[in-house]
Amino acid sequence: MARKIADCRKYPSEINCSLTLIGEEEEVLRAAVEHAVSVHGHEDTPQLRNQIHELLEDEARTE
Repeated sequence: MARKIADCRKYPSEINCSLTLIGEEEEVLRAAVEHAVSVHGHEDTPQLRNQIHELLEDEARTE
């Protein structure tokens, strides 16, 4: 199973966030939601979770 990436650098923010999360899909989604709420001030809603889930990308394999 491919690991997933959530990269804040791809999305504009007032704080120019540079956080990148890589791991299994569910753990990246959970951490990305927590980050969006605690750092970026978003509300933890099903819509936020769906939006973040849709933005996750597969990690490029270097094998």
